[in-house]
Amino acid sequence: MAYQTLRWPLLLSIVAAVLTIGMKATAYAVTGSVGLFSDALESGVNLLAAVAATFSLWYAHQPSDAEHPYGHEKIEFFSSGLEGALVFVAGLVTAYYAVERLIVPKELEQLGLGTVLALVASAINFGVAVLLLRVGKRHGSIILEADGHHLMTDVLTSVGVVGGLGLVALTGWKVLDPLLALGVGLNILLTGFKLVRRSFDGLMDRAWPADELAAVREVIRAALPPGTDFHHLRTRRAGRRKFLDFHLLVAGGLSVRDGHDIAHRIEERVTAAVPEAEVTIHVEPIDDRASWEESKLAQLGEPTAPRGNRAEQDLTPRPPLQSGEGVFKDGS
Repeated sequence: MAYQTLRWPLLLSIVAAVLTIGMKATAYAVTGSVGLFSDALESGVNLLAAVAATFSLWYAHQPSDAEHPYGHEKIEFFSSGLEGALVFVAGLVTAYYAVERLIVPKELEQLGLGTVLALVASAINFGVAVLLLRVGKRHGSIILEADGHHLMTDVLTSVGVVGGLGLVALTGWKVLDPLLALGVGLNILLTGFKLVRRSFDGLMDRAWPADELAAVREVIRAALPPGTDFHHLRTRRAGRRKFLDFHLLVAGGLSVRDGHDIAHRIEERVTAAVPEAEVTIHVEPIDDRASWEESKLAQLGEPTAPRGNRAEQDLTPRPPLQSGEGVFKDGS
């Protein structure tokens, strides 16, 4: 995937943030609406988030190295979490000013001009948000999806604020402006919380969704030759990359070469089904009790004995290592 394919939508979001900040700040200045103030504040957060996302995207595409053998993609979760934290702070500030305006009301002026500016800014954000979400979903980029969801929330916020200003103009009830701003603040807080939670899940190596796990299990089972099995399947994500590892259980007397060939064929089937996946397979003898680590398998919700007709008592215990076994003879 070309880095430039993902980079240019973020650069566009930076330009959009600068434009909308100017429009919404002007709208707030001419109207005095705390709702428009909250809207302008969120656009400021959009700018900071877009800049951070652009840097994170560049860093995530750096090649693996000796210090980061698994790559740099996890910074995408950090970027999404940072954006969520900024959104959360914007929500708190918005709620504070809304409560203050409820206590000390203020006259609103030039609502027509403020409304037009807010609507134009919302149209710009909507177009950029749709683009970010489409490109992000197509390429599995958490950075672009987070920025797109944030912008879409900003659009909904602006629409709500404009609707509230319309009601103020029609009814003369100035209290509607801070009440609406308070609702906007709570919505911003919820968006920030969701972004932070998603990032936390990624940083904690959360497993793939249940439907993806079920699909990859079926791919592995379909590739298994007769007399083999698998267990101890673990999955995680790092940005757009996916990782999975599992134990491949084969006959104890099988040669290393044959066991490797089976594992290689299964790996090819899995990567064909999930191109962005990196697969690690550990080969074990199916008829050795040591291959069935009951406590670890139970934690993963997997069977603690072979499937089929093989009884657990038929498993042969592995003899203890003799002196010198288990290390390279050259001492390396």
